[in-house]
Amino acid sequence: MITIAALYHFARVSDPAALRPALADICAQHGVRGSLLIAREGINGTIAGAGESIKAVLGYIRAQDGFAALVHKESYAETMPFGRMKVKLKREIVTMGIPDVDPTAQVGSYVAPQDWNALIASEDVAVIDTRNDYEVGIGTFKGAVDPDIRSFRDFPAWWQAHKDEYRGKRIAMFCTGGIRCEKSTNYLLSQGVNDVFHLKGGILKYLEEVPADQSLWDGECYVFDGRVSVGHGLKPGPYDSCHACRRPISAADKASPLFERGACCPACVGEYTETDRARFRERQRQLDLAAQRGEQVFVTNRLD
Repeated sequence: MITIAALYHFARVSDPAALRPALADICAQHGVRGSLLIAREGINGTIAGAGESIKAVLGYIRAQDGFAALVHKESYAETMPFGRMKVKLKREIVTMGIPDVDPTAQVGSYVAPQDWNALIASEDVAVIDTRNDYEVGIGTFKGAVDPDIRSFRDFPAWWQAHKDEYRGKRIAMFCTGGIRCEKSTNYLLSQGVNDVFHLKGGILKYLEEVPADQSLWDGECYVFDGRVSVGHGLKPGPYDSCHACRRPISAADKASPLFERGACCPACVGEYTETDRARFRERQRQLDLAAQRGEQVFVTNRLD
């Protein structure tokens, strides 16, 4: 059984470049795979491996200055969901593009999964999904506002265009694991919105702790690994990933005449050139050949 750990933590990192090789080494030593992003504002990522290996890597991270309080969320899979380990340096661990946003200074009020239903059922609460359009497309909370954004960096502009619609409302926001809401709630507070809340631990914690028969979640939750989506109890869902655009695709999408395995899906059929398509087809051919040789094949999901 493979342990999958989703984690993030905002803290001041004086020299991210110095931390990167040490993190890569500790992951390699323990056979851990996945993706970690490091920036001056902290760390973010998802890693997978044997339970004791994950424990060792998380212990190393928590031993660094400012990271003792790092929390993570665990789920499990029968097979390794990542092909390799990547440790990257970034300007931001989740890209919003607003220089003054600082989650270490102030964020909205955390709401435990067990209390979330009561909050979002209140008439004076506007529930806003801060995730990207392709994530919202396969699942969200009933009645939630979908900003219809391609990237989290589009959220501030969306808010500025729509903020008057939410005057007098309390704002409740949510995302996959909680990290985007650390920034979005700080941003709204800086814009003069006083009553701002966010789901503690994100959708993943809600799906882990709230029974399906009491849930207000509708659909699946997109995740950035080989599982593509999870449902209640964090059980892997029915979605696959388009190898061209990395969006989640259903059985119906794959049955569409607009779907070509490895080259396009109904969502991206008009987004790429024929040169791109030829490259995608060749990549799929190489993946098929590798699979025929019995090699384990991974295609990384889209991550911004």
